[in-house]
Amino acid sequence: MSSPTHGDEPSRNDDSLDALLSDLETASKLPAKRRQVSVKPTVERTASALYDKGAAPDELARFVDLLTSGPPRNHLDQASLGALIRSLYPAGKVDDETVLKVIGALGHGQLKPALPLQSLLLRWLVMVYHLLQNPGILGQAYGVLFNLLDTAALRSQLCHLLALVTRRKHVKPFRIQAILALSRQTGNDPPLVGLLRVFKNYYPEIIVGDATRGRAATFKHPDLEWRKRLDEIQQSQLERRDESGPRNGFSVNHVLSRQMKGAKASLLPAVHTQHAQENSVTLEEIDGVEAFVQNLENIELPTQLVAVLADPLLQKLLLLRPDAEGFSRVSNWVTACMSDVASGDADINLLLDMIDAIHAYTINTRVFSPVLSTFFRFLFTIWNGSDKRDLVLDTLSYAPLKDFKESYTSLFQPLENAILNNTPESQLSLLKFYTLLLRRWTIILLSEEDLDSAPVEAVTALNIHVKKLTLTLTQTSPKISTYLSILDFYDANVAMVSEPKLLKHVEITIPHAFVVYILHFSYSLVVVSRLCGLLAAYKRGWEMLMTQVPPLRGLTVHERQQISTFNGCLMDICNCLWRGRAFITTDLNAQGCRIPRSLEPKLDGYLRKIDSSMPLASVFGFSYSPVFGLQAISCLREMEEEEILKGELHARHAGPVTQNSLIQLGHKGGLVMSWNTYRAGVLRHLEAKGLPGVPELLYKTMKNLMKEKR
Repeated sequence: MSSPTHGDEPSRNDDSLDALLSDLETASKLPAKRRQVSVKPTVERTASALYDKGAAPDELARFVDLLTSGPPRNHLDQASLGALIRSLYPAGKVDDETVLKVIGALGHGQLKPALPLQSLLLRWLVMVYHLLQNPGILGQAYGVLFNLLDTAALRSQLCHLLALVTRRKHVKPFRIQAILALSRQTGNDPPLVGLLRVFKNYYPEIIVGDATRGRAATFKHPDLEWRKRLDEIQQSQLERRDESGPRNGFSVNHVLSRQMKGAKASLLPAVHTQHAQENSVTLEEIDGVEAFVQNLENIELPTQLVAVLADPLLQKLLLLRPDAEGFSRVSNWVTACMSDVASGDADINLLLDMIDAIHAYTINTRVFSPVLSTFFRFLFTIWNGSDKRDLVLDTLSYAPLKDFKESYTSLFQPLENAILNNTPESQLSLLKFYTLLLRRWTIILLSEEDLDSAPVEAVTALNIHVKKLTLTLTQTSPKISTYLSILDFYDANVAMVSEPKLLKHVEITIPHAFVVYILHFSYSLVVVSRLCGLLAAYKRGWEMLMTQVPPLRGLTVHERQQISTFNGCLMDICNCLWRGRAFITTDLNAQGCRIPRSLEPKLDGYLRKIDSSMPLASVFGFSYSPVFGLQAISCLREMEEEEILKGELHARHAGPVTQNSLIQLGHKGGLVMSWNTYRAGVLRHLEAKGLPGVPELLYKTMKNLMKEKR
């Protein structure tokens, strides 16, 4: 017997709960004799970690999966599993899925946990009943739980749980009879007597004889010390949530100074109003939305308005009741901080600490004030481009929609100078920022009633600018993840093209032709599918502009220059995927995928060496393409399986499928179908697999397919 590898056993020294749980999951798959290291220390460290912090909801779900697996799938011993159940402190609410998994593990069967473990799981449900996200879920499973009462090992915990769950609707005559019969068989078992008394409380008139006169279980909490520790963990989690943000958006955040991680407590003052008059209302007195609305006009502004950067209630007040002097005071404070850094009285860490508050302020108010432009321009002169990059870029994505040249000169160009360091990672971060910025600008334009005066030219300028960046990224980082990020940007772009309201004002800007071809020849089916779906959406946009009556607007010079390029991309992709004419330049609009003509004979010669019958023009179709080959042959196999079930197939296709091979196989008792029928089947197969991009583009582009689709 070969010894297990290092990764097949709990051997890591990482005491994080996630790592310990992973070790236990790995160990549970191996019999004890095959483990090189005992699992007991891991169980002890896990129990200790659970006692310290409890299990987060996702961790709790994984623990329940582990604990409810039966012996064939779980080789951990009962003592270890029992210790884990007894230490399973939830750090949050217990969701329905977790409860149902526990209920599903109850009862008899080879795949069920041992009965002592089932009893512990029921006891655990009793102890966490007050934390159930939906206590009604147990009521829905009442019948399942009740029918397990004849299992002696579970009866005590089941009766306790049913006593908690039982409501009037659950008390039925057949259940009363079942409990009476079981009670007589067990000599008036106290848990059954206790449950029967719960039933009688709902219907005092029912006659149960002497059954309820015996000694009854009181259904006390099984472990008060356990409950005390659980309450401490829950309270600790509640305090952490309080520190990360106020629970009530209409009350002052009194732990403001602790919200900014890594910042000095004195960096931002808390909301405090001095010199308040007798008939005035201070912000500190507001404790809810009603009080805020009723006193909106009478609320005194706090003494230090810079607290607006992190206090949600003060942000709401200044949004609903703007105060020029107040915003000026905030601007002066930010300017003073920059002056301290510039003079050497403070270092850049002061500005980095401010970013947390500025980010929170910006995402809560959706306002990017002019002082923030000044702040970031100054920051970019001394910033290393990596510290808190995500927060900086997310904040800047709220930059206002205005003339792009102005925004680029004042903000985006300094940002690029600070971030770009000749690495693909920095370029990719910039692309993701521009994607987020474009999405925000789309929202702004959609919310505008009148777009005639809106600076929509900024969107076109942004698209043209990013066009160069996407082309650069295909060269510096030719990876699937990069291609998907490029597609994310153009998905945001095409969202505007798909909206007639925006298309009436915003120019269409297609991706660079080389980007289209590079993504088309990638080895990812998802990338190719998304690219084709994107081109189909652009085609719909062009059609709206050029064929709609009355027309939305006329084409701009910039758009007219792109039409031939776009049509060329469509023709080349259709030639590759459908027509078997890859790299042809003689067709109308075809650009031969813009490969050098000198390269074509070299590629053809290479293919001839591999297979002399394989022409270059057709190897990018469904049958031979490394991207579509698996889907194509899978589609064919499904068709053949259908014919086999009918008893009408006598020969199977070896693949890859060609027009000639289909004809030859049809004569030999194989599938009888036309070449177009086969390819249309592949398109339907792709749609069924959640890859609609290629079918969508071909249906929009190929005239013969348009008719079939209709």
